[in-house]
This record gives sequence, C-alpha cells and structure tokens, in this order.
Amino acid sequence: MPNTYPQEAVLRDGRRVLLRPFTSTDVDPLYEFFQRLPLAYRRFAWDPIENKSLLESWAQNIDYSRAFPLLAIDGSRIVADATLHRREGGPLRLVGRIKWMIDPQWRGAGLGTLLVNQFIRIGRDHGLRHLSCMLISDLEADAVKTLTGLGFTTILQPGYGTDPDGNQHDMTKLILRL
Repeated sequence: MPNTYPQEAVLRDGRRVLLRPFTSTDVDPLYEFFQRLPLAYRRFAWDPIENKSLLESWAQNIDYSRAFPLLAIDGSRIVADATLHRREGGPLRLVGRIKWMIDPQWRGAGLGTLLVNQFIRIGRDHGLRHLSCMLISDLEADAVKTLTGLGFTTILQPGYGTDPDGNQHDMTKLILRL
C-alpha cells in the first residue's frame, strides 16, 4: 500500500499537507502531535496515546497489510493521523475499519475528507467490500457529517460508549459499501 506515497495535497483553504505512511522514525513526532491535541479529544482516543511505549510498539510492528497508518504533515509537524485496519481472516476480512485524529486547527478544511477518500481508494484497490467507523455522536458530529456526505450510512447506538469518567455517550457506526 505505501507505494503511492508520499503525496502532496492542497486543502480547501489552500494549505498544503504531505501524506505518507507512519514509519519507525515517526514515534517522536507522532507523540508530540498527540500531546498537542486538547485533553477533551485525547481522553476519547481508542488507544492510550499518552503512553509513548505504545507508539514505539507500533513502530516496531509495522504491517501495512493489517494496519495502514497514514500521516498528514505540515512542514515537520504531524497534523493528522489516520489508520485503515484490516483483518486477515474471518467474516470481517473484507471490511476495513478506519479511525483518525486531526489537529483542531486543521479541521473544516477538507483534511478528514481527503484521508477517508485515500482509504476508500485503497479499500477498493485491495478488494475490500466495506469500510466502517465508530464515532462518538456528540463529540465527533462533524466527522459523522463528513462521512455521511461521502456516502456512509449511519446506525445510532444510544449509550454505547463510556468516557473515562464513566458517563455514557451515544455512538454512531458508519458503513460504506465499496
């Protein structure tokens, strides 16, 4: 998958980013990116991103066929991290799961759409039949809107997620048939 990268892209507001896969040399810049994110976003991350050893384990175990991590970079700063996850076998082997985190200063300029479109292309090129994503309905309402605009269908799961304080949140599952 990484053969078509790096790529430069221009966002709706004219800013440029470089898209390329995460590599073993990206642990420190990715850690810095995660630490720059507001606590309100970090606390809802799927993984404990404040734990640098987790990022180091990602770097030591890169397998682009199972998890394709794509970075958006402005100069030397990471401004978004998105990943397409795949299973090797089982009934969901043709379903890709996507997740991402975008610097709040880079939201609203089309970066999320750009990243998801990259995964749609990759998914189609690799024979996936669906892409899916699970988002916190209220916190990630803009992302839900972005994905529905790209053709994803939604399924609302009331009270499905729980924040670090134990409060329940509605979750939206989004699915795109490729």
